[in-house]
Amino acid sequence: MKDAATEFLSHKRIAVTGVSHAAKGHGANAVYQRLRDRGYEVFAINPNAERAEGDVCYPDLKSVPGGVEAVVIGTRPSIAESTMHECVDLGIKHVWMHRGPGAGSVSEKAAAYGRENGVSVIPGGCPCMFDPTADGGHKAMRWMFGLTGHVPKRV
Repeated sequence: MKDAATEFLSHKRIAVTGVSHAAKGHGANAVYQRLRDRGYEVFAINPNAERAEGDVCYPDLKSVPGGVEAVVIGTRPSIAESTMHECVDLGIKHVWMHRGPGAGSVSEKAAAYGRENGVSVIPGGCPCMFDPTADGGHKAMRWMFGLTGHVPKRV
């Protein structure tokens, strides 16, 4: 898992799906903010918002000028499958399905489809749990959610 997280975070153009215009308590927004604050070129994806976190929000991955190298899925699991199909169609090879204490964004069907099509899929946990984006609180969550299986041991 640590190697997969390092590989994912080595990419500098990352889209985050599910970033909300009403940011309060929304996991995708926290990931978006952290990546942006750590110097990543990050793109908010939400078909229902024009702006999020003070930035332009794109309706889908194909709308991002110049494309992206990696995607964090921060939507409901039911939307993850269509996002994974879009990633495959666009040739995006690195996808992280966000998951904290609840169900998160993990879809086994989406993960299987991605893997069948050459995508490196991280099904759970959060990019904020691993360096260079981690903080103490997220590292503690990584340990705790690792015990519950919400952060996979192997990818």
